[in-house]
Amino acid sequence: MGKRIVIALGGNALGKNLPEQMQAVKETSKAIADLIEAGHQVVIAHGNGPQVGMIQNAFAAYRKQEPSADVMPLSMCVAMSQGYIGYDLQNALKEELLNRGLQQGVATVLTQVVVDENDPAFRHPTKPIGAFMAKEEAEKMAREKGWSVVEDAGRGWRQVVASPQPMAVVELTTIKTLAEAGSVVIACGGGGIPVIATNRHHLKGAAAVIDKDFASELLAEHLNADMLIILTAVEKVAVNFNKPDQKWLDTMTPDEARAYMAEGQFAPGSMLPKVEAAVKFAESKPGRTALITLLEKARDGIDGKTGTRISL
Repeated sequence: MGKRIVIALGGNALGKNLPEQMQAVKETSKAIADLIEAGHQVVIAHGNGPQVGMIQNAFAAYRKQEPSADVMPLSMCVAMSQGYIGYDLQNALKEELLNRGLQQGVATVLTQVVVDENDPAFRHPTKPIGAFMAKEEAEKMAREKGWSVVEDAGRGWRQVVASPQPMAVVELTTIKTLAEAGSVVIACGGGGIPVIATNRHHLKGAAAVIDKDFASELLAEHLNADMLIILTAVEKVAVNFNKPDQKWLDTMTPDEARAYMAEGQFAPGSMLPKVEAAVKFAESKPGRTALITLLEKARDGIDGKTGTRISL
């Protein structure tokens, strides 16, 4: 019997620019179609780091040409990235499915994810985004727009934003309805459009970046998925990575994963959030399994042949 699976695609599955993306989604679609062909119900989430950066840089360049133009809010840049990544990915996946005689619909849902305006991350923004600026321009943006800015490794000044925890997926009912009707759904792109719930049902865009692995985990929980697959650039998780005593891990319990995290085995901003999200999903309900592996190994990973599986 097929499983309900949420897949979190890493940046390597999408490329770093538009030509790379158009090629990458073709290969990505083949691996995803393998899972659908095997009878699994699939929902796809993805990152957007390079893409949202390109959008921001384009608007920054336009603003220099047209000074009356305002700065494009980060939440809108995330929405734009969701749209054009989804456009490429859903078209490539639909084509691959039709080539295999599979008739599933494929739909992209522009997805908002609620964050807490009192999340401690907003007091200590750490994620550099957007174009590099001279110190004077950065100070001007800090005064006029309330930006937090930092000098970035001698390359110039940049805005830094918070990375708060995701609280709720606004379009969850729509995503669930489409998935249960047999469609393949692309959602929570880039961790979701970050929004803060205000009075009278208004959702206000936030200057924040939501980690796509945590957003994917939240989505998987609320869709009652059997498995969360977090795709990355390595086939398995390792301890003592790149050291003589490196060890690849086939399985981990949440307690074992926490012990490795306490030892500092997983790099922040890289493998650490993936393992943290995997542990959270595995503990959310008995019988749930998280898998961390390569895109092209996902089907073998589901069958228990490779990858790192985290479960109770």
